Amino acid sequence: MTSLAQLVTALNRGLFAMAKWLVYAIVFLMLWEVVSRYFFAHPTSWAPELATLIFGPFFLLGGPYLLHLGGHVAVDVLSEKASGRFAKLLHLLGLALAVAFGAILLWFSLPLVLQSFSYGETSYSAWNPVLWPAKCFLPLASLLLVLQALANAILTFADTEAA
Repeated sequence: MTSLAQLVTALNRGLFAMAKWLVYAIVFLMLWEVVSRYFFAHPTSWAPELATLIFGPFFLLGGPYLLHLGGHVAVDVLSEKASGRFAKLLHLLGLALAVAFGAILLWFSLPLVLQSFSYGETSYSAWNPVLWPAKCFLPLASLLLVLQALANAILTFADTEAA
C-alpha cells in the first residue's frame, strides 16, 4: 500500500513540476498583450482569455501536491499543542475532510465538464475558444486531491506501525 501511496505522490509531484512552468506562459501572454496594445496599438482578442484559461490548470494541479507538503492554510490552534496519537488522529481527520471536499467537488464538476464537452461550449467572446479542455482540470485535480489525501493517510498509518 505504501508503494501505491508513493506512486500517487510522485504523480502529483510530476504534474506540479510541469504545471509550475505555465506561469511563464501566462507572463509571456500578458507581455505580448501589453506590447501589442501599447507599442503597436493593436491589442489581441485572445491573449488575456488564454492566460485566464491557462491559470486554471496552473492553480489546480498544485493543490494535491501542496496537500502532501502540508502547505495549505491550516487552523492549528489545537493541532499545534497535540502530540502522539492525538496529533495523528487530528491529521487523519483533516485528511478525511480533504477527501470529502475533493469527492464533492468531483461529483459536482464532472457533469459540468461532460455537458460542456457535449454542447461544444465556448466562451462567446471575440476569440471564442472551446472551454471543456480548461474545465476538465477541475475534476482531474479533485480526483488527484482525493488520491493524495488517501495516500497521505496510508503513509500516516505506515509511520504509526513503524514507530
